[in-house]
Amino acid sequence: MVDITNKISTLRTATAQAVVQVSSQTTIDAVKNGTVPKGDVFAASKAVGLLGVKKTSDLLPDCHPMPIEYTEITYEIEGLQITISVTVKTIYKTGVEVEAMHGASIVALNMYDMLKPIDKGIGIHHIKLLEKKGGKSDFNEVFTEDLNFAVIVCSDTIAAGKKEDRAGKAIMEKLNGLGHKISQYVIIPDEIEEIQQKAMEFVAKKIDVIIYTGGTGLSKRDVTPEALLTLIDRRIPGIEEAIRSYGQNRMPYSMLSRSIAGTIKNTLVLALPGSTNGAKESMDAIFPHVLHSFKVLRGWRH
Repeated sequence: MVDITNKISTLRTATAQAVVQVSSQTTIDAVKNGTVPKGDVFAASKAVGLLGVKKTSDLLPDCHPMPIEYTEITYEIEGLQITISVTVKTIYKTGVEVEAMHGASIVALNMYDMLKPIDKGIGIHHIKLLEKKGGKSDFNEVFTEDLNFAVIVCSDTIAAGKKEDRAGKAIMEKLNGLGHKISQYVIIPDEIEEIQQKAMEFVAKKIDVIIYTGGTGLSKRDVTPEALLTLIDRRIPGIEEAIRSYGQNRMPYSMLSRSIAGTIKNTLVLALPGSTNGAKESMDAIFPHVLHSFKVLRGWRH
């Protein structure tokens, strides 16, 4: 089973289709009139389909159990074909296309079972996915212009050479994986003046995104937020909330982080935790979606 623990929950929607082909108009008439010996074909098949959607993970081992928050099953008769449409919605970390296709398949199979005593020529055709929305491909930010990134590690011990930087490198690994260019990578001590000086230096150099890691905790030397808050033009609380919410779902101390986000002129500034896991999880929480901010900063429509 694929690891989805690093994904965020979004509204996921999928619609699938199956076609039941009968061999005579007599069968269609019996379905419409409710005279099929085994009962109401549409009602029974809908009930089976709802169960099929919910039970998908019980039968397909690589499918994750998930809350199914909405299922719609509709039918359309055209000639000798009954077209089944199944739409499934959930707010979760992975998509529901398999659930929709499984539901459509089960509905079609139940129709086949109910109609085969009166129609020996019945068949099932065209089980397929019609549409899916809300997954990673819908929200991976496609920004047509290159963005320059600066990664700044704030740590007395790392700056003194007493400890290896891991958090900054984890951030750069994430950015490299997304195809972004890192123009600057520096390590500085936890000094307000140096933190501020680097921010203004990189803003002047037209760096698009400055990412600090470290100095967001509660010790006396954790001063990154204090240093940056005097420079930031506009805070972006939603980014800060997303980082802490994502982290809190993974460990209970994330609420103590003082990560901040905002803009200095047209530069996006992020201050992330200094722990390796904290930095990784913060990046997973907001990238690449946070880059939508540049469409707004540069005057594009949402």
